[in-house]
Amino acid sequence: MPRRERNKFVKRGQILELLIEDYAYGGKGIARIRNEHGEFVVFVPNTLPGQLVKAQVKKSSKTYAECKLFEVLKYSDDEVDIPYHTIPGAPYIKLPIEKQHEYKKQSTLELFKRIGKVADIEDKFDEFVTSPNTFHYRNKMEYGFSAIGYNHELKTDVDEFTLGFKKRGTWWCGDNLNDDSGLFDAEFESQLKDIRTYCEATCLAPWHAPQKVGFFRYFVVRKSYKTKKLLFNLVTTSYDLPKFDLDKFAEFLVSLFGNRVAGLLHTFNDEIGDRTIATSGSISLVYGKDKIIEELLNLDFEISMKSFFQTNPKSAEKLYTKVIDYALENKEAIDNTVVMDLFCGTGTIGQILASRSENTKIVGVDIVASAIEDAKENAKRNGIEGLKFYAADVGKFLNEHPEYTDKIRTIILDPARAGIAPKTLKKIINLNAERLVYVSCNPATQARDTEQLMQAGYTIKKFSLVDQFPHTAHIETVVLFEKA
Repeated sequence: MPRRERNKFVKRGQILELLIEDYAYGGKGIARIRNEHGEFVVFVPNTLPGQLVKAQVKKSSKTYAECKLFEVLKYSDDEVDIPYHTIPGAPYIKLPIEKQHEYKKQSTLELFKRIGKVADIEDKFDEFVTSPNTFHYRNKMEYGFSAIGYNHELKTDVDEFTLGFKKRGTWWCGDNLNDDSGLFDAEFESQLKDIRTYCEATCLAPWHAPQKVGFFRYFVVRKSYKTKKLLFNLVTTSYDLPKFDLDKFAEFLVSLFGNRVAGLLHTFNDEIGDRTIATSGSISLVYGKDKIIEELLNLDFEISMKSFFQTNPKSAEKLYTKVIDYALENKEAIDNTVVMDLFCGTGTIGQILASRSENTKIVGVDIVASAIEDAKENAKRNGIEGLKFYAADVGKFLNEHPEYTDKIRTIILDPARAGIAPKTLKKIINLNAERLVYVSCNPATQARDTEQLMQAGYTIKKFSLVDQFPHTAHIETVVLFEKA
């Protein structure tokens, strides 16, 4: 076997100081190493042109390397001071929002040119839809407990009871959130330190990630923008549970937030995996109600702790409005027909479309059974008829239900980040619908699917971007395809 040629620029595990020079889709900053061997490209996620960063090489090839960001040593000249506690989940919060939009639009259009082979994508571009709230837009946050903290002055790990987020670049080290992050509820986050103090005073241990032991694991919060209510979920292991009084903890939360407390749930998770809800654990109601009500475009949706729901509901209204506008652009292809709402989740798009069309049968399909149950309940709550929801794999459903295929003229697609499986996409194409409205939270996989759709005779008529997550690299896309 020939010997693998040694990389002349970097080696795996090496820690580098890099000047970020350019920006690629997905928030990957581009740095370049230049030496006697030539020029070498290095990608560092969550960085911006003009930043000097410390990063570690995770993998490399002959032509490029990918790094993990450890620390921003010097900020870009474009960044500004903010009155918030910065966290890893908002890497671009110091960058003015207009500049964020510029980077997102430019990199996404380039993606469709390169992967989707859409040379004239600028001509198809319709609108960049901004988030109504630049700050405090999220309706759910997960805060982690840790027995290992970080001393920012000494730049070293310390034994400390923490409640907040993982320190950037680590999986074992927590970093306390002591104030408003600018993303979630300001009143709640300003009092998170009081919750940490309460839990620490019990003398029960927070989760120690390397040792896989501890009691406190996560504190999860959902918020309703309609009612301002907060729904809490405390995640612990089961071992020391008799030593912790859940009822008193609920009373403590009510003392902090009053009638904003909708309810407190408790989840026990004894698995060593790093997730909030374990497959073998259980969730129980301690206080109040186990659901909150949110409103989107004058429709009410009941949300449990496990429900999928758009994280930025005010921006989601704009996203769904764009989807519905594209769908109803040719109302003849909606009224008196069957509309397939594939990967429908809790059925939000289908319910809105049914409420604005005439004699339309909406068929929603999603593999997540709990989401389909929520969809059925929400449709009943809103008094919307003409909807049929199925918990099934989309590909299998299309094989097993030919009765719906005769009148289909429009299909709505809203898949997960992985996009649509090639075999399933082929089945969708074989339905021969006149129009597809394709919503995506991952333009890279949507651009990949676009190439296959264009080969099957579809063309992009319109294309919009929706900023659901300010201060991150994420962007949602809505594409209207029509048969050529």
